[in-house]
Amino acid sequence: MTGPGNTPVQLSHASYGSGPHLVLLHGVGLDRAMWDRCLPALAASCRVTVVDLRGHGGSPPAAPGTTLEELAADVGALLAEPAHVVGFSLGALVAQQLALVRPAMTASLTLVSSVAGRSQQERAAVALRREKANEDFAGSARAAVDRWFSPQWRQQDPALAEAVLHRLLSNDRASYLACYDVFATADATLWPALPRITAPTLAVTGADDPGSTPEMSRRLASRIPKGRATVVPGARHLLPLERPEALTEAIVRHTGPTARIAQESHPA
Repeated sequence: MTGPGNTPVQLSHASYGSGPHLVLLHGVGLDRAMWDRCLPALAASCRVTVVDLRGHGGSPPAAPGTTLEELAADVGALLAEPAHVVGFSLGALVAQQLALVRPAMTASLTLVSSVAGRSQQERAAVALRREKANEDFAGSARAAVDRWFSPQWRQQDPALAEAVLHRLLSNDRASYLACYDVFATADATLWPALPRITAPTLAVTGADDPGSTPEMSRRLASRIPKGRATVVPGARHLLPLERPEALTEAIVRHTGPTARIAQESHPA
């Protein structure tokens, strides 16, 4: 869904706190609520904007054929000053695209549980998941929760697993599939362009993430000139929910020094 001339759509979002601007982007089928466990610590020192991407939460739907460029343009339309952009999964791909087309507005990148440079086997696996989502949406959502939650974590926090499942099942299916198509394919388009990203970049993933693997974070770190990687032990895909303390610490450490640099380079 785009306006005349493919203009960005107006995204549902909210801001908290004050200080350097931090923008948080979620993954496919989720919404900005996935950052709730990270928000208090981040908003203590930053102005944090949480966003519902097109096709998610309170934002307009995503039409078939929605592109990564459109998703990034939607987010870019919210930026009136340089921001530290934190993207999870699909949001990490959107963040990379934003850094390529709006480098002056991207003070840093934190790429959480991001895919990168998928192998043919990895690409076939994600294509199969997309096909299953089209054929059996509810079954696909349950399979995602099973991948994301270890048996131990699910036993410790069963209400969270049910809440994530409910959020997946509540999606508009056409929007979900349109955005999943972006998630399934956009890393291949981004890969040759990654060396052009100038923003300091942290790629972080869980050691036990089967889809957005530690090796992918290392690929990003080696491909982006100012990139580095970190791996959170004993965690799967949903770092903002499973390991919010470790993730917020990594974000604050990464954005703190560059926040001061960005403010000095772009005085009010």
